[in-house]
Amino acid sequence: MTARTNVGGADNFVLQEAIGAYTDEAYTNAKKLSGTGLVSDNPNVNRDTETYVGQMRWFKPMNPTINVASLTVSTDGTPSTYASDYLTYVKTARTYGGTKVNLQQLVTQQDGLAKISRDFTEHRTQDEHNAILAVLRGVAIAEALNGAASAGGGTGLGGQTFSNDPTDKKYGFYVDMGAAKLINKVGYQADGTTANAAYVGAQRAEGFLEAFGKAYKDYEPEYAYLITSPEVMASLRTANLVDSDRVRDGSINFQTIFQGKFRLIQTRATQSLSSAELTKINTGAGVDIVGTKTSFIVLPGALAMVPLMVPEPVEIERKAAAYKGGGTTTIWYRWGYILAPAGYNWAGSADDFPADADYYKAIETTPKVLTDVTTIANATGTWVRKANSALSLGILPVFHS
Repeated sequence: MTARTNVGGADNFVLQEAIGAYTDEAYTNAKKLSGTGLVSDNPNVNRDTETYVGQMRWFKPMNPTINVASLTVSTDGTPSTYASDYLTYVKTARTYGGTKVNLQQLVTQQDGLAKISRDFTEHRTQDEHNAILAVLRGVAIAEALNGAASAGGGTGLGGQTFSNDPTDKKYGFYVDMGAAKLINKVGYQADGTTANAAYVGAQRAEGFLEAFGKAYKDYEPEYAYLITSPEVMASLRTANLVDSDRVRDGSINFQTIFQGKFRLIQTRATQSLSSAELTKINTGAGVDIVGTKTSFIVLPGALAMVPLMVPEPVEIERKAAAYKGGGTTTIWYRWGYILAPAGYNWAGSADDFPADADYYKAIETTPKVLTDVTTIANATGTWVRKANSALSLGILPVFHS
């Protein structure tokens, strides 16, 4: 029986003259980050503010002045001081919907809105995943501007080392492995040459451990999430580094390496900054970033994701007169959330709901695409570090080749 896609008024269906069942092709989008321990609720984030943004306050760590008491000197002791700070977070709202021609069902035998409703959860979680990835890229750009340019104030001093001061914002919170290859095939050295067949096994993932140690020093957490590409994941498996036991986190069983030190999240979604973005960042006065690929080591709950109570989350509209009285039915889904990376202030627009691209823009007087920045020395990221110490941050970009 011949199938047709040119039936008048129903050309978005494949129709056949004999009745047959429709099935759904499985979605093969990149694996989601929104269902992992990367995100968590934060009771300090108030979703009920009256504007597009909200603010969160905290007291900074004190540097106490310790006096030595005296029985002979009557001079007053010097009192200790304390200070507080705040950061800004932003709301966003998203919508998704579709329309059906009511009488179309006489020809198609299908409810045109059933597919829209059935796939709503898939599309909402994909949207949340995309937003999380956009925030990660935004943080990577912000910290790269600190170390490779001067967004942290003064000439950038590069990424984290084992000995840098975590409170010095001229060091970006990232690790640049340079030209060293994170993935090395048997018989290849770190620089890609074939002279050393011993550079295999655990050495393939040594860069992750070093990056983790450089970032968190003596405050290194018990474990973290490692967002890997299929390429990195294949290399870890080839080296037999993936632990035999899995770690259950919520409803997800994670593969791990180094006895659970890193919980692996495999996704083919683009993580790296583009060559044009890196070139623009490296025009700054700081230390150039050499690594061309980006992986992320992320602490549990490093992103606060707070759902918003959206008015009319589901709404149906009917227009009886459309299509000469045949009528149409439209359904809309609405949702919103706050995404706030730990320790960062939102510096983007406070007068609009941000799209994903707004999460990773640069600020040069106004928000703009990073590659459109005129003077990189004047630019910051849309996320500006407010935490006193880098040890309080939870998103670590690792640049490698």
